[in-house]
Amino acid sequence: MTEKKAALTNAEKQKRYRDRQKQSGKKEMRGYLSPEALKCYQLIAEQTQWSDSVILSNAVRLTYAAYKNGQIALLNNWLNKHEL
Repeated sequence: MTEKKAALTNAEKQKRYRDRQKQSGKKEMRGYLSPEALKCYQLIAEQTQWSDSVILSNAVRLTYAAYKNGQIALLNNWLNKHEL
């Protein structure tokens, strides 16, 4: 006699997915984009075909690189000058 496994609910599937991501060393980040950032996001996504995760990961890595190289002020000034 074979027993059927109960189907997982969407919440259970999402929890399993999040747990697998955590186990692989990934961290979930949440937030809201300003209208300027959303415009940049749309251009990047359109031109690169990157997923949200790749765009966010690269944005954090590039910001860190600018910070480590003393270029945060330069980067921020450029963004403000170009109203982005």
